[in-house]
Amino acid sequence: MMINKSDRIGIKVPKNFDNRGRHLVLVFTMIITAVALISAPISIASAQSVGGEKKTLRIGYFPNITHSQAVIGLNNGDFQNTLGDNVTVETVRFNAGPSAIESLLADRIDATYIGPNPAINGYLLTGGEDLRVISGASSGGASFIVRNDSGIESVSDLGGKKFASPQLGNTQDVALRKFLIDNGFNTVENGGNVTVLPIANADILTVFLKGEIDGAWVPEPWATRLVQEAGGKVLLDEKTLWPEAKFVTGNLIVRTDYLEDNPEIIKKLLEAHVDETLKINNDTAAAAKEFNTQLKKVTGQEISEDVLNNAYSNLELTYDPLKLTLFKSANDAYDLGFIEKGKDRPNLSGIYDTTLLSEVLAEKGLEPIDDAGAINNSTNSTSSGEAIADIVA
Repeated sequence: MMINKSDRIGIKVPKNFDNRGRHLVLVFTMIITAVALISAPISIASAQSVGGEKKTLRIGYFPNITHSQAVIGLNNGDFQNTLGDNVTVETVRFNAGPSAIESLLADRIDATYIGPNPAINGYLLTGGEDLRVISGASSGGASFIVRNDSGIESVSDLGGKKFASPQLGNTQDVALRKFLIDNGFNTVENGGNVTVLPIANADILTVFLKGEIDGAWVPEPWATRLVQEAGGKVLLDEKTLWPEAKFVTGNLIVRTDYLEDNPEIIKKLLEAHVDETLKINNDTAAAAKEFNTQLKKVTGQEISEDVLNNAYSNLELTYDPLKLTLFKSANDAYDLGFIEKGKDRPNLSGIYDTTLLSEVLAEKGLEPIDDAGAINNSTNSTSSGEAIADIVA
């Protein structure tokens, strides 16, 4: 039995059609079939594209030199290039740690660069559930600057003086108050004769110039500005108080649920962070210029070249989390009554998750981070626990 070609492709042609009509139907059907076959791969590819969900990473940072990786890399496209086109990067700028932590815990951002003490506070506030430190960002870069005419020549001259720190209970405030106690002084609210005022960094420069305070414990670039623009002098560089002259001043933290749901994005973020850190440290002069370019783009302001170069010389940008130094800062904050007041000394052993950081470093052939949070080599390591009393772990 002969099968009609039109029947073979599933088209029924009315019997009353003449040969010409049958031919036209057959040709038309074959054209439609060919178009469908050609279009099929495109449709499949399109479906796959739609199926590949585009995700968002909302990341916070401060327009500070201690967050240089973010200021530069988030604004010049370096981070976006590493994260790829399938991740939309949204940035949020902050000027204070508490507001960044509030946004993180309220699910308004997914990750942020931040100082150690706000990270500790956020961790404790949620019972250790809602955030993790995934990398370090900066070390050092904080100093105790006093006025030349303050009458302060040594630590023994601090009695009866008035000092400032950027914020009550922040990293520099805790360092200043602990330093006073360690040297036999106390603040007026605790029965001593030293006044410590919480004043924003920009305002510290103003009151310093007016002679309304005798000194301030501030981060870079404000320490350099107090020296170069206000005639101050360095009484103490904080790094001299720490083993190996290293202490954490900046971290990269993430919401725990975002980390669990999007490990591939956080790993890419860490790749970008490590790459930017290495790039900056490889040429700090070029990085300083790039920092100013991006700072002006986002704030409309610049830092003088001399101030910026000096500030970078007092600071180390690093992905090393320097875990032991964060634990020491937590102990100091606890002793001063800023965290867990009236409760047992807090346990911070779960605050870190550096698993992905370790993977990134291994893949790049870089020195690993050991269990204490130090880069595991002889020239860039943090002291052992014995050198830092009362480790919270």
